[in-house]
Amino acid sequence: MVSVLTTIALIIIGVLLFELIIFFHEGGHFLAAKRSGVQVNEFALGMGPKLFSFTRGETTYSLRAFPIGGYCAMEGEDEDSDNPRAFNNAKVWKRMIIIVAGAFMNIVLGLIMMFVIVIQTPYYSSTTVSSFPQTSFSANCGLQSGDTITKVNNYRILTSQDIQFALYTSKCKEVDGDTLSIYKQDCAMFLCNLYVDFYNEEKANYSEKQITKAYNLLTEGAEKINAAADKSTAEELAIKYGKKIEKAVGTSEHKALDIEVKETRQRYQMDLEVLRNGKKMLLKDVQFYTYLKSDDEQPAVSLDFYVEPIEKNIGTVLTQTGLQTTSVARMVWATLIGLVRGEFSIKDVSGPVGVASAVTQVASKGLETGFLDAVNNIVYVMLLISVNLGIFNMLPFPALDGGRFVFLLIETIFRRPIPRKVEGIVNGAGLVLLLALSALIALKDIWQLLPFGG
Repeated sequence: MVSVLTTIALIIIGVLLFELIIFFHEGGHFLAAKRSGVQVNEFALGMGPKLFSFTRGETTYSLRAFPIGGYCAMEGEDEDSDNPRAFNNAKVWKRMIIIVAGAFMNIVLGLIMMFVIVIQTPYYSSTTVSSFPQTSFSANCGLQSGDTITKVNNYRILTSQDIQFALYTSKCKEVDGDTLSIYKQDCAMFLCNLYVDFYNEEKANYSEKQITKAYNLLTEGAEKINAAADKSTAEELAIKYGKKIEKAVGTSEHKALDIEVKETRQRYQMDLEVLRNGKKMLLKDVQFYTYLKSDDEQPAVSLDFYVEPIEKNIGTVLTQTGLQTTSVARMVWATLIGLVRGEFSIKDVSGPVGVASAVTQVASKGLETGFLDAVNNIVYVMLLISVNLGIFNMLPFPALDGGRFVFLLIETIFRRPIPRKVEGIVNGAGLVLLLALSALIALKDIWQLLPFGG
Protein backbone atom coordinates (compact mmCIF):
# COMPACT_ATOMS: atom_id res chain seq x y z
CA MET A 1 0.00 0.00 0.00
CA VAL A 2 2.85 2.39 0.91
CA SER A 3 4.56 1.64 -2.40
CA VAL A 4 1.37 2.40 -4.36
CA LEU A 5 0.84 5.68 -2.50
CA THR A 6 4.48 6.64 -3.05
CA THR A 7 4.16 5.95 -6.78
CA ILE A 8 0.96 7.99 -6.98
CA ALA A 9 2.63 10.85 -5.10
CA LEU A 10 5.59 10.82 -7.51
CA ILE A 11 3.25 10.80 -10.53
CA ILE A 12 1.37 13.80 -9.13
CA ILE A 13 4.67 15.61 -8.48
CA GLY A 14 5.81 14.86 -12.04
CA VAL A 15 2.56 16.17 -13.55
CA LEU A 16 2.65 19.31 -11.39
CA LEU A 17 6.27 19.99 -12.36
CA PHE A 18 5.42 19.53 -16.03
CA GLU A 19 2.54 21.95 -15.73
CA LEU A 20 4.89 24.34 -13.91
CA ILE A 21 7.10 24.29 -17.02
CA ILE A 22 4.10 25.15 -19.20
CA PHE A 23 2.97 27.79 -16.71
CA PHE A 24 6.35 29.53 -16.82
CA HIS A 25 6.52 29.38 -20.63
CA GLU A 26 3.04 30.72 -21.27
CA GLY A 27 3.39 33.01 -18.27
CA GLY A 28 6.39 34.59 -19.99
CA HIS A 29 4.26 35.40 -23.04
CA PHE A 30 1.44 36.60 -20.76
CA LEU A 31 3.55 38.97 -18.65
CA ALA A 32 5.36 40.39 -21.68
CA ALA A 33 2.04 40.93 -23.47
CA LYS A 34 0.49 42.67 -20.47
CA ARG A 35 3.56 44.88 -19.99
CA SER A 36 3.47 45.73 -23.71
CA GLY A 37 -0.19 46.70 -23.59
CA VAL A 38 -1.35 43.78 -25.74
CA GLN A 39 -4.80 42.39 -24.95
CA VAL A 40 -4.79 38.79 -23.66
CA ASN A 41 -8.13 37.07 -24.20
CA GLU A 42 -7.38 33.81 -22.38
CA PHE A 43 -4.62 32.29 -20.31
CA ALA A 44 -5.11 28.51 -20.13
CA LEU A 45 -3.26 25.80 -18.28
CA GLY A 46 -3.87 22.41 -19.83
CA MET A 47 -5.69 21.53 -23.05
CA GLY A 48 -9.15 20.21 -23.91
CA PRO A 49 -12.43 20.90 -22.11
CA LYS A 50 -12.53 23.51 -19.35
CA LEU A 51 -12.63 22.25 -15.78
CA PHE A 52 -13.25 25.74 -14.47
CA SER A 53 -12.50 29.34 -15.39
CA PHE A 54 -12.91 32.90 -14.19
CA THR A 55 -12.56 36.31 -15.77
CA ARG A 56 -10.60 39.24 -14.45
CA GLY A 57 -10.75 42.36 -16.54
CA GLU A 58 -10.39 41.44 -20.21
CA THR A 59 -8.72 38.05 -19.61
CA THR A 60 -10.28 34.66 -18.92
CA TYR A 61 -8.14 32.32 -16.81
CA SER A 62 -8.94 28.64 -17.27
CA LEU A 63 -7.82 25.21 -16.15
CA ARG A 64 -8.41 22.52 -18.76
CA ALA A 65 -8.77 18.77 -18.52
CA PHE A 66 -5.57 17.42 -20.07
CA PRO A 67 -2.26 18.44 -18.42
CA ILE A 68 -0.30 18.35 -21.67
CA GLY A 69 0.15 22.02 -22.50
CA GLY A 70 -1.40 25.44 -22.27
CA TYR A 71 -1.66 28.69 -24.17
CA CYS A 72 -1.79 32.46 -23.97
CA ALA A 73 -4.38 33.64 -26.52
CA MET A 74 -3.72 37.25 -27.54
CA GLU A 75 -6.00 39.44 -29.60
CA GLY A 76 -4.73 39.61 -33.19
CA GLU A 77 -2.20 36.85 -32.70
CA ASP A 78 -3.40 34.53 -35.47
CA GLU A 79 -5.62 36.89 -37.47
CA ASP A 80 -5.74 40.59 -38.20
CA SER A 81 -7.63 42.73 -35.72
CA ASP A 82 -8.60 46.43 -35.74
CA ASN A 83 -8.20 46.55 -31.96
CA PRO A 84 -5.39 49.06 -31.26
CA ARG A 85 -4.22 46.77 -28.45
CA ALA A 86 -4.06 43.69 -30.68
CA PHE A 87 -0.81 41.77 -31.06
CA ASN A 88 -0.63 42.49 -34.79
CA ASN A 89 -0.84 46.24 -34.12
CA ALA A 90 1.91 46.34 -31.48
CA LYS A 91 5.35 47.66 -32.39
CA VAL A 92 7.69 45.03 -33.83
CA TRP A 93 10.16 45.21 -30.93
CA LYS A 94 7.33 44.62 -28.46
CA ARG A 95 6.14 41.57 -30.42
CA MET A 96 9.72 40.26 -30.44
CA ILE A 97 9.92 40.54 -26.67
CA ILE A 98 6.57 38.78 -26.27
CA ILE A 99 7.72 35.93 -28.55
CA VAL A 100 11.06 35.31 -26.79
CA ALA A 101 9.63 35.76 -23.27
CA GLY A 102 8.34 32.17 -23.13
CA ALA A 103 11.74 30.64 -23.87
CA PHE A 104 13.41 33.11 -21.49
CA MET A 105 11.13 32.05 -18.64
CA ASN A 106 11.89 28.38 -19.34
CA ILE A 107 15.59 29.13 -18.79
CA VAL A 108 14.71 31.06 -15.61
CA LEU A 109 12.76 28.03 -14.35
CA GLY A 110 15.74 25.84 -15.22
CA LEU A 111 17.92 28.06 -13.03
CA ILE A 112 15.43 27.82 -10.16
CA MET A 113 15.24 24.02 -10.41
CA MET A 114 19.02 23.76 -10.63
CA PHE A 115 19.33 25.93 -7.51
CA VAL A 116 16.99 23.54 -5.68
CA ILE A 117 19.26 20.63 -6.59
CA VAL A 118 22.59 22.41 -6.09
CA ILE A 119 21.76 23.79 -2.64
CA GLN A 120 21.14 20.25 -1.36
CA THR A 121 24.55 19.01 -2.54
CA PRO A 122 27.21 18.85 0.21
CA TYR A 123 30.06 19.70 -2.20
CA TYR A 124 30.63 20.07 -5.91
CA SER A 125 32.87 18.36 -8.44
CA SER A 126 35.54 20.43 -10.16
CA THR A 127 37.21 19.77 -13.51
CA THR A 128 40.65 19.27 -11.92
CA VAL A 129 42.02 15.72 -11.71
CA SER A 130 42.95 14.68 -8.18
CA SER A 131 43.91 10.99 -8.52
CA PHE A 132 43.39 7.79 -10.49
CA PRO A 133 42.24 4.25 -9.71
CA GLN A 134 44.84 1.55 -10.36
CA THR A 135 43.21 0.45 -13.62
CA SER A 136 42.92 3.94 -15.09
CA PHE A 137 43.51 4.04 -18.85
CA SER A 138 43.73 7.84 -19.05
CA ALA A 139 46.58 7.87 -16.51
CA ASN A 140 48.90 5.96 -18.83
CA CYS A 141 47.96 8.19 -21.79
CA GLY A 142 49.42 11.37 -20.33
CA LEU A 143 46.71 12.73 -18.02
CA GLN A 144 48.15 13.71 -14.64
CA SER A 145 46.95 14.66 -11.17
CA GLY A 146 46.51 18.43 -10.99
CA ASP A 147 45.46 18.76 -14.64
CA THR A 148 42.41 20.96 -15.16
CA ILE A 149 40.45 19.73 -18.19
CA THR A 150 39.41 22.64 -20.41
CA LYS A 151 38.34 20.84 -23.61
CA VAL A 152 37.40 17.32 -24.68
CA ASN A 153 37.45 16.86 -28.47
CA ASN A 154 37.13 20.66 -28.81
CA TYR A 155 34.04 20.70 -26.57
CA ARG A 156 34.64 23.41 -24.00
CA ILE A 157 34.50 22.16 -20.40
CA LEU A 158 32.86 24.34 -17.76
CA THR A 159 31.70 21.73 -15.25
CA SER A 160 32.14 18.04 -14.51
CA GLN A 161 28.81 17.50 -16.32
CA ASP A 162 30.51 18.67 -19.52
CA ILE A 163 33.24 16.04 -19.12
CA GLN A 164 30.65 13.28 -18.74
CA PHE A 165 28.60 14.57 -21.69
CA ALA A 166 31.66 14.76 -23.95
CA LEU A 167 32.72 11.28 -22.84
CA TYR A 168 29.37 9.55 -23.26
CA THR A 169 28.60 11.15 -26.62
CA SER A 170 31.96 10.20 -28.12
CA LYS A 171 32.46 7.22 -30.39
CA CYS A 172 34.31 4.02 -29.63
CA LYS A 173 37.33 3.47 -31.85
CA GLU A 174 39.56 0.61 -32.88
CA VAL A 175 43.10 1.21 -31.58
CA ASP A 176 46.35 -0.66 -32.10
CA GLY A 177 46.62 -3.35 -29.43
CA ASP A 178 50.43 -3.27 -29.48
CA THR A 179 50.83 0.37 -28.40
CA LEU A 180 52.64 1.41 -25.22
CA SER A 181 49.42 2.68 -23.61
CA ILE A 182 47.67 -0.66 -24.15
CA TYR A 183 50.71 -2.53 -22.81
CA LYS A 184 50.78 -0.36 -19.67
CA GLN A 185 47.06 -0.96 -19.21
CA ASP A 186 47.60 -4.71 -19.29
CA CYS A 187 50.56 -4.52 -16.90
CA ALA A 188 48.52 -2.49 -14.41
CA MET A 189 45.59 -4.88 -14.88
CA PHE A 190 47.89 -7.80 -14.13
CA LEU A 191 48.72 -6.31 -10.72
CA CYS A 192 45.07 -5.55 -10.07
CA ASN A 193 43.95 -9.08 -10.92
CA LEU A 194 46.73 -10.48 -8.73
CA TYR A 195 45.54 -8.38 -5.79
CA VAL A 196 41.90 -9.33 -6.40
CA ASP A 197 42.79 -13.01 -6.32
CA PHE A 198 44.31 -12.59 -2.87
CA TYR A 199 41.52 -10.28 -1.67
CA ASN A 200 38.85 -12.82 -2.56
CA GLU A 201 40.63 -15.28 -0.25
CA GLU A 202 41.07 -12.70 2.54
CA LYS A 203 38.81 -14.27 5.14
CA ALA A 204 40.26 -17.71 4.68
CA ASN A 205 43.98 -17.07 4.33
CA TYR A 206 45.10 -13.47 4.82
CA SER A 207 44.91 -10.87 7.54
CA GLU A 208 43.53 -7.36 7.05
CA LYS A 209 47.08 -6.01 7.52
CA GLN A 210 48.40 -8.21 4.72
CA ILE A 211 45.62 -7.19 2.35
CA THR A 212 46.11 -3.48 3.15
CA LYS A 213 49.84 -3.76 2.47
CA ALA A 214 49.14 -5.54 -0.81
CA TYR A 215 46.68 -2.81 -1.81
CA ASN A 216 49.22 -0.07 -1.12
CA LEU A 217 51.76 -1.92 -3.25
CA LEU A 218 49.19 -2.27 -6.02
CA THR A 219 48.58 1.51 -5.98
CA GLU A 220 52.30 2.32 -5.95
CA GLY A 221 53.06 -0.17 -8.71
CA ALA A 222 50.19 1.00 -10.95
CA GLU A 223 51.31 4.63 -10.65
CA LYS A 224 54.86 3.73 -11.70
CA ILE A 225 53.63 1.56 -14.57
CA ASN A 226 51.46 4.43 -15.84
CA ALA A 227 54.52 6.69 -15.84
CA ALA A 228 56.76 4.13 -17.62
CA ALA A 229 58.43 5.35 -20.79
CA ASP A 230 58.58 2.01 -22.62
CA LYS A 231 57.17 -1.54 -22.61
CA SER A 232 60.16 -3.21 -20.99
CA THR A 233 60.08 -0.83 -18.03
CA ALA A 234 56.32 -1.35 -17.60
CA GLU A 235 56.76 -5.14 -17.68
CA GLU A 236 59.67 -5.05 -15.22
CA LEU A 237 57.59 -2.95 -12.82
CA ALA A 238 54.64 -5.33 -13.14
CA ILE A 239 56.83 -8.35 -12.30
CA LYS A 240 58.63 -6.47 -9.51
CA TYR A 241 55.44 -5.32 -7.78
CA GLY A 242 53.73 -8.64 -8.46
CA LYS A 243 56.45 -10.32 -6.40
CA LYS A 244 56.13 -7.66 -3.69
CA ILE A 245 52.36 -8.22 -3.46
CA GLU A 246 52.88 -11.98 -3.21
CA LYS A 247 55.48 -11.45 -0.51
CA ALA A 248 53.13 -9.12 1.39
CA VAL A 249 50.51 -11.86 1.69
CA GLY A 250 53.11 -14.52 2.44
CA THR A 251 52.91 -16.70 -0.65
CA SER A 252 55.83 -17.90 -2.79
CA GLU A 253 53.75 -18.90 -5.82
CA HIS A 254 54.81 -16.32 -8.39
CA LYS A 255 52.37 -15.91 -11.26
CA ALA A 256 54.02 -15.40 -14.63
CA LEU A 257 53.25 -12.15 -16.40
CA ASP A 258 51.22 -13.01 -19.47
CA ILE A 259 50.34 -10.02 -21.66
CA GLU A 260 47.91 -10.89 -24.43
CA VAL A 261 48.55 -8.55 -27.35
CA LYS A 262 45.68 -8.17 -29.82
CA GLU A 263 45.89 -6.54 -33.22
CA THR A 264 43.17 -4.02 -32.33
CA ARG A 265 41.04 -3.18 -29.32
CA GLN A 266 37.97 -1.05 -28.85
CA ARG A 267 38.64 2.05 -26.84
CA TYR A 268 36.94 5.36 -26.17
CA GLN A 269 39.71 7.70 -27.24
CA MET A 270 39.66 11.51 -27.17
CA ASP A 271 41.86 14.58 -27.42
CA LEU A 272 42.05 16.57 -24.19
CA GLU A 273 43.15 20.15 -23.63
CA VAL A 274 44.34 20.60 -20.06
CA LEU A 275 45.75 23.38 -17.95
CA ARG A 276 48.95 22.10 -16.34
CA ASN A 277 51.08 24.35 -14.13
CA GLY A 278 49.43 27.41 -15.65
CA LYS A 279 50.03 26.34 -19.27
CA LYS A 280 47.62 24.80 -21.75
CA MET A 281 48.59 21.42 -23.17
CA LEU A 282 46.97 19.20 -25.79
CA LEU A 283 46.92 15.49 -24.94
CA LYS A 284 46.25 13.45 -28.07
CA ASP A 285 44.42 10.11 -28.12
CA VAL A 286 43.72 9.81 -24.40
CA GLN A 287 41.93 6.52 -23.73
CA PHE A 288 39.27 6.04 -21.09
CA TYR A 289 38.27 2.89 -19.27
CA THR A 290 36.32 0.83 -21.80
CA TYR A 291 34.47 -2.35 -20.95
CA LEU A 292 31.81 -4.67 -22.32
CA LYS A 293 28.33 -4.64 -20.86
CA SER A 294 27.22 -8.06 -19.76
CA ASP A 295 23.77 -7.79 -21.33
CA ASP A 296 24.54 -6.94 -24.96
CA GLU A 297 28.34 -6.97 -25.09
CA GLN A 298 28.43 -3.44 -26.48
CA PRO A 299 31.40 -1.29 -25.46
CA ALA A 300 30.73 1.18 -22.67
CA VAL A 301 32.89 3.89 -21.17
CA SER A 302 33.54 5.09 -17.66
CA LEU A 303 35.37 8.03 -16.12
CA ASP A 304 38.60 6.58 -14.77
CA PHE A 305 39.85 9.45 -12.64
CA TYR A 306 38.73 11.37 -9.58
CA VAL A 307 38.32 15.16 -9.44
CA GLU A 308 38.97 17.64 -6.68
CA PRO A 309 35.91 18.78 -4.68
CA ILE A 310 34.69 22.38 -4.56
CA GLU A 311 33.76 23.67 -1.11
CA LYS A 312 30.14 24.64 -0.61
CA ASN A 313 29.41 28.26 0.31
CA ILE A 314 27.08 31.02 -0.85
CA GLY A 315 29.39 31.95 -3.73
CA THR A 316 29.87 28.42 -5.03
CA VAL A 317 26.15 27.64 -4.73
CA LEU A 318 25.30 30.56 -7.00
CA THR A 319 28.24 29.92 -9.32
CA GLN A 320 27.43 26.21 -9.68
CA THR A 321 23.75 26.99 -10.28
CA GLY A 322 24.68 29.24 -13.19
CA LEU A 323 27.44 27.03 -14.58
CA GLN A 324 25.49 23.78 -14.37
CA THR A 325 22.41 25.35 -15.97
CA THR A 326 24.66 26.68 -18.73
CA SER A 327 26.11 23.18 -19.15
CA VAL A 328 22.61 21.72 -19.54
CA ALA A 329 21.73 24.36 -22.16
CA ARG A 330 24.95 23.63 -24.07
CA MET A 331 24.24 19.89 -23.94
CA VAL A 332 20.75 20.46 -25.40
CA TRP A 333 22.17 22.66 -28.15
CA ALA A 334 25.02 20.24 -28.92
CA THR A 335 22.50 17.39 -29.15
CA LEU A 336 20.33 19.36 -31.60
CA ILE A 337 23.41 20.11 -33.72
CA GLY A 338 24.34 16.42 -33.53
CA LEU A 339 20.90 15.45 -34.83
CA VAL A 340 21.29 17.80 -37.81
CA ARG A 341 24.76 16.42 -38.54
CA GLY A 342 23.56 12.83 -38.28
CA GLU A 343 25.63 12.09 -35.17
CA PHE A 344 22.43 11.03 -33.41
CA SER A 345 19.38 9.31 -34.84
CA ILE A 346 15.68 9.29 -34.04
CA LYS A 347 16.43 6.39 -31.66
CA ASP A 348 18.14 8.92 -29.41
CA VAL A 349 15.11 11.27 -29.34
CA SER A 350 12.17 10.87 -26.96
CA GLY A 351 8.69 12.36 -26.91
CA PRO A 352 6.14 12.52 -24.07
CA VAL A 353 5.94 8.71 -23.84
CA GLY A 354 9.70 8.33 -23.64
CA VAL A 355 9.98 11.19 -21.16
CA ALA A 356 7.31 9.61 -18.96
CA SER A 357 9.23 6.34 -19.07
CA ALA A 358 12.47 8.15 -18.18
CA VAL A 359 10.78 9.92 -15.26
CA THR A 360 9.50 6.57 -14.01
CA GLN A 361 12.98 5.05 -14.24
CA VAL A 362 14.79 7.89 -12.46
CA ALA A 363 12.09 8.02 -9.80
CA SER A 364 12.41 4.27 -9.19
CA LYS A 365 16.19 4.61 -9.02
CA GLY A 366 15.85 7.45 -6.52
CA LEU A 367 13.45 5.46 -4.35
CA GLU A 368 16.25 2.97 -3.71
CA THR A 369 17.85 5.60 -1.45
CA GLY A 370 14.84 7.66 -0.41
CA PHE A 371 11.73 9.58 -1.44
CA LEU A 372 13.59 12.92 -1.57
CA ASP A 373 16.15 11.46 -3.98
CA ALA A 374 13.31 10.29 -6.21
CA VAL A 375 11.80 13.79 -6.18
CA ASN A 376 15.19 15.36 -6.96
CA ASN A 377 15.64 12.99 -9.88
CA ILE A 378 12.26 14.05 -11.26
CA VAL A 379 13.16 17.71 -10.73
CA TYR A 380 16.37 17.20 -12.71
CA VAL A 381 14.52 15.58 -15.62
CA MET A 382 12.00 18.44 -15.59
CA LEU A 383 14.91 20.89 -15.54
CA LEU A 384 16.21 19.25 -18.72
CA ILE A 385 12.75 19.47 -20.28
CA SER A 386 12.35 23.15 -19.34
CA VAL A 387 15.73 24.16 -20.80
CA ASN A 388 15.11 21.92 -23.81
CA LEU A 389 11.72 23.56 -24.41
CA GLY A 390 13.25 27.01 -24.14
CA ILE A 391 15.97 26.28 -26.68
CA PHE A 392 13.95 24.09 -29.05
CA ASN A 393 11.05 26.55 -29.17
CA MET A 394 13.37 29.30 -30.41
CA LEU A 395 14.65 27.30 -33.37
CA PRO A 396 13.90 29.17 -36.64
CA PHE A 397 11.28 26.62 -37.71
CA PRO A 398 7.69 27.41 -38.77
CA ALA A 399 5.04 27.04 -36.03
CA LEU A 400 7.66 27.49 -33.30
CA ASP A 401 8.30 30.79 -31.52
CA GLY A 402 11.66 30.94 -33.30
CA GLY A 403 9.90 30.77 -36.67
CA ARG A 404 7.58 33.58 -35.70
CA PHE A 405 10.59 35.59 -34.54
CA VAL A 406 12.15 35.15 -38.00
CA PHE A 407 8.99 36.63 -39.56
CA LEU A 408 9.34 39.63 -37.25
CA LEU A 409 13.00 40.04 -38.26
CA ILE A 410 11.95 40.05 -41.91
CA GLU A 411 9.30 42.63 -41.09
CA THR A 412 11.93 44.77 -39.36
CA ILE A 413 14.32 44.57 -42.32
CA PHE A 414 11.78 45.22 -45.09
CA ARG A 415 9.56 47.57 -43.07
CA ARG A 416 6.43 45.60 -43.90
CA PRO A 417 4.86 42.46 -42.39
CA ILE A 418 4.70 39.13 -44.13
CA PRO A 419 1.16 38.68 -45.54
CA ARG A 420 -0.96 36.93 -42.94
CA LYS A 421 -2.04 34.32 -45.49
CA VAL A 422 1.57 33.42 -46.33
CA GLU A 423 2.50 33.26 -42.65
CA GLY A 424 -0.51 31.01 -41.99
CA ILE A 425 0.43 28.60 -44.79
CA VAL A 426 4.08 28.38 -43.69
CA ASN A 427 3.18 27.89 -40.01
CA GLY A 428 0.51 25.34 -40.95
CA ALA A 429 3.00 23.33 -42.97
CA GLY A 430 5.49 23.51 -40.12
CA LEU A 431 2.87 22.36 -37.64
CA VAL A 432 2.00 19.36 -39.82
CA LEU A 433 5.67 18.39 -39.98
CA LEU A 434 6.07 18.78 -36.21
CA LEU A 435 2.95 16.69 -35.53
CA ALA A 436 4.14 13.98 -37.93
CA LEU A 437 7.56 13.93 -36.26
CA SER A 438 5.92 13.82 -32.81
CA ALA A 439 3.75 10.89 -33.88
CA LEU A 440 6.77 9.03 -35.26
CA ILE A 441 8.74 9.59 -32.05
CA ALA A 442 5.73 8.52 -29.94
CA LEU A 443 5.42 5.28 -31.93
CA LYS A 444 9.14 4.67 -31.48
CA ASP A 445 8.86 5.26 -27.72
CA ILE A 446 5.88 2.89 -27.43
CA TRP A 447 7.70 0.24 -29.48
CA GLN A 448 10.74 0.43 -27.20
CA LEU A 449 8.50 -0.07 -24.16
CA LEU A 450 7.14 -3.33 -25.57
CA PRO A 451 8.90 -6.57 -24.48
CA PHE A 452 9.94 -7.38 -28.05
CA GLY A 453 10.73 -3.81 -29.08
CA GLY A 454 13.58 -2.89 -26.76
